[in-house]
Amino acid sequence: MKNTIFYFFFFLTVLPLKIEAQNDNWREYVIQLAEEEDANAAAIENMYEELLNLESSPLNLNTVTKDELESIPLLSTEQIDLIIDFLKFNRPVMTVYELRNVRNLNYRTIQLIIPFFYVGDAGLSTNDVGLSKTIEDATGKSTNVPTPVNQLFNALKYGRHEIQMRFDKTLTPRAGYGQFTDSILQRYPNRKYRGEDYYNSIRYSLKYRDKIQMGLTAEKDTGEPFLKQDYPKGYDHYGFHFIINDIGKLKTFALGDYRLSFGQGLILNNDFIGSKSWGVDNVTRRTLKPKRHFSTAEYGFFRGGAALFEIGNISLTTFYSNRLIDANISEDGEITSFKVDGLHRTPLEMSKKRNTREQVAGTNINYRRNRFQTGISAIYHTYNKMYNPSLREYNKFYLRDSSNFNASADYSYQLPGFIVAGETAISKNGSVATINSMQYRPSTTISFTALHRYYPISYNALHAQAFAEGSRVQNEEGVYIGAAFRPFKRIAVSTYIDFVRFPWPKYGVDKPSKTTDIYLLGTYNLTQHSYIEARFKYKKKEKNVKQAGTESNIVLPYDTHKLRLRYSLDNNIGWNFRTTVDIARYKVKQFDKELGLMISQNISYKSRGKLSANTYLAGFNADTYNARLYSYERNLLSTFYMPSLYGKGMRYAVNGRYDFSTALSLSVKAARTRYFNRDIISSGSDQINGNSRTDIYTYLRLRF
Repeated sequence: MKNTIFYFFFFLTVLPLKIEAQNDNWREYVIQLAEEEDANAAAIENMYEELLNLESSPLNLNTVTKDELESIPLLSTEQIDLIIDFLKFNRPVMTVYELRNVRNLNYRTIQLIIPFFYVGDAGLSTNDVGLSKTIEDATGKSTNVPTPVNQLFNALKYGRHEIQMRFDKTLTPRAGYGQFTDSILQRYPNRKYRGEDYYNSIRYSLKYRDKIQMGLTAEKDTGEPFLKQDYPKGYDHYGFHFIINDIGKLKTFALGDYRLSFGQGLILNNDFIGSKSWGVDNVTRRTLKPKRHFSTAEYGFFRGGAALFEIGNISLTTFYSNRLIDANISEDGEITSFKVDGLHRTPLEMSKKRNTREQVAGTNINYRRNRFQTGISAIYHTYNKMYNPSLREYNKFYLRDSSNFNASADYSYQLPGFIVAGETAISKNGSVATINSMQYRPSTTISFTALHRYYPISYNALHAQAFAEGSRVQNEEGVYIGAAFRPFKRIAVSTYIDFVRFPWPKYGVDKPSKTTDIYLLGTYNLTQHSYIEARFKYKKKEKNVKQAGTESNIVLPYDTHKLRLRYSLDNNIGWNFRTTVDIARYKVKQFDKELGLMISQNISYKSRGKLSANTYLAGFNADTYNARLYSYERNLLSTFYMPSLYGKGMRYAVNGRYDFSTALSLSVKAARTRYFNRDIISSGSDQINGNSRTDIYTYLRLRF
């Protein structure tokens, strides 16, 4: 432990490390967030979609509210309050660049958020005035009264429409799409995928100012049947959302698919939550208004209705969800686990499709006054079957019931340079969990964050998603300490250390265990458009290991070290280059170390015209899966796929985008992975008899 602390403070004070992306383009920043190995692809996709929405319908700096600023996921609670304080005394502003005068708001953050603002009139924006006049001239009716009927009419006629279509296909044959005799399928029915070997999705969205959002989603995963005999419903998954804002005291009403977050997430959060490596300023969370679920992900959202009311300093959010979900069912008809991958390709997977009904209801009452906020929340959910996971030592204290109830109280308070926040929650069995944090920022160049969480083994909250090392808000105690500062003009430093203890056995660990997690990432700005970067990750954990010559397990510690070095040249127009070296080391006590190395090169071109293109080439050599490395290649718009690579081989990809007009664009990507030390890729129905795999991805977007 002493050595660990020494190394942590050595890196903290000596190495020029930085967790935050240095590129001021918010798209590049989100892509770099997606590169983190513990990043959730669905969460990244939700964030990207929200930012695209904001960019297409920016906020008026002269009328923007705190609630509207909270819709920007790149801003922390402190930064939002700083902007509100500045605008309170300086409106009307003449240009978005006046944000540079906000105290303690750094240049990088300002450049990231500028695309989400414009400067309009202090009352009704210029665009809104013009739009209202256009509507009145066309209809002969006044639009001053924002009734729901008026808003819906205006949305359909004057809103912004968008259609997105995606088509992906693996060109290399896989076992699950081969030819099988009837006798083989009768004996092994799950060897063959019942659908076509391609992925397809269609999404339609409508947005009218900041008043109305509406959308439809349809998707089939690779291997799922589409309009085949016995499968007449077309796509495997459909989604719908409708959100309307600002109808008197009803600030937001959501119908269909939506996401919510209360407090710090101890009882409810199916909004995105960042990984520990996303920055010390984004550790704490806040209660958010209902948001649309526009992702193709088939889990992690509610389906029903939600409403947010505001009366003075008090807001009330209430919601109800009733949807069918996938689950694994025992012979006794009880739920043993939930199936969240959304795949329905074989008879076995189809038998689990929407076989369980889940109903969830809850409420949050929030009070805000100046820099103080507090709230109380409650959530109740029930299933139409008993939830009873197969009993193991590690899940002895899991919920075993058809329903559960949680309640919590959360708070946040800001002083000059300080912010404290936290939440304490209780579950149906009386178990109490808590999370509390403090952030200190004496200037724009330095900040510190400390966070403590206590999630007892008996605490059960199946819709919780809070700051944690594990995948459940349960059986975890930890202390996180992070810091970010700029010792020199071109150098920035940010780092954290997280000490975690698991008081009860976990899956794959037959006794109480500990984890130490250190993350260091740094950047030196060479010029305005180029930088060099170094990232170091160290994690020490424990796991079960088979004893030689026996069937029994022994728990041993293991270490994972990962180092990434990068040079990047990113011009707004013209050629861009990014060279990356990744090194991995994995070592279990009493066993030999396992090593991995990957060198990759990205070359892209951005023109002032209609065409942009990118190429990627990587060579990798990783001893085992434990030393795997991730391919940080460019993806198509709104998709975030970082394949893991191990063995010996090469990965290369090329993608391009062509804008036929401001309304229509087409993106295409082709990628190929070739291995030098194997003749079979993957296993089971995904097995490829060969040493290479080729994929194509297409994305079409139409706006009108």
